[in-house]
Amino acid sequence: MSNTPHELAVEFPEHVALMRHLKETDGHFARLFETYHDVNRAIHRAETNVEPADDFHVVEMRKKRMQLKDEIYGMLVHHEPEAEKPAV
Repeated sequence: MSNTPHELAVEFPEHVALMRHLKETDGHFARLFETYHDVNRAIHRAETNVEPADDFHVVEMRKKRMQLKDEIYGMLVHHEPEAEKPAV
């Protein structure tokens, strides 16, 4: 596990298995997941002065992270498992 704060596995530990499943089966979720982590890591680099950024840019990145996290959470809690397919 990374030392980067706000990792999705830490934010939503009860949904780790579902996140893994959706990353493998849902292209939209996979893109959101990767974008979230890219933004989150950029914020962490800015906050730790590895790649300094001005306050406005950091605030905008935080807003983007929050929007992504809200969308991801919505997909997690509203996910409907596929119906079991009968054996043929």
